[in-house]
Amino acid sequence: MRKFLKNNKGATAIEYGLIAALIAVAAIAAMSSVGSGLKNTFNNVSNNLGGTAAPAT
Repeated sequence: MRKFLKNNKGATAIEYGLIAALIAVAAIAAMSSVGSGLKNTFNNVSNNLGGTAAPAT
């Protein structure tokens, strides 16, 4: 019973999972922001070249 209570491997795995989830959320937020900026930049370039911009979503 004491050996079971001292086993921290499961807690460590959960901590690593939570860290990975936090990193994934941060990466998705950053990529979304960069993607919006790139879309605006390419729309501006297209408009300046006389093309039609992609519809906003």
